Amino acid sequence: MSRAATGDHSHPLRKSDIPWSGSPSPFNAQVELADGRRVAMHYLRGKGLFAQDYSPRAKGWSKPALVYGTKTDACQGITLKAKDGTVAAFGDFGVYCADGEPPTESVAAVAVGPPAKWDKHVKKDFDGWEKTVVAPGGEKVTFSRGSDTLRWTKAAGFPALP
Repeated sequence: MSRAATGDHSHPLRKSDIPWSGSPSPFNAQVELADGRRVAMHYLRGKGLFAQDYSPRAKGWSKPALVYGTKTDACQGITLKAKDGTVAAFGDFGVYCADGEPPTESVAAVAVGPPAKWDKHVKKDFDGWEKTVVAPGGEKVTFSRGSDTLRWTKAAGFPALP
């Protein structure tokens, strides 16, 4: 099968360039889908949040794709969940976040099928999502923190920003 037919999965898996003394780094995340595909995300300093997908057929990773671009610091790590072909992720960014300040940008993202295109929602001056639930069938995703919720649906995507 040609690279064009497999979506050019000939790239190495990239990792975050943010130093981390523990293992695993919260700035790298990976999830496996039921069909053997995998999705990985990582932060790059001064650039933002990137995603790659692994093709078991091609036995390789796609080129890293920018999901959310920002020059602010990464905060609190990346969370990835997958169910029935739907992948959901969230991550946080903020000025001086590396120094302990709260996030100023909280990104929720969802991809369906080959995760080449991410639908995303950015909430400003918010302390970040704590939990993500992908409903059976992958038709709906709910992001939550306390009483705050954000819903994505396959039919309508995220709600429009005010």
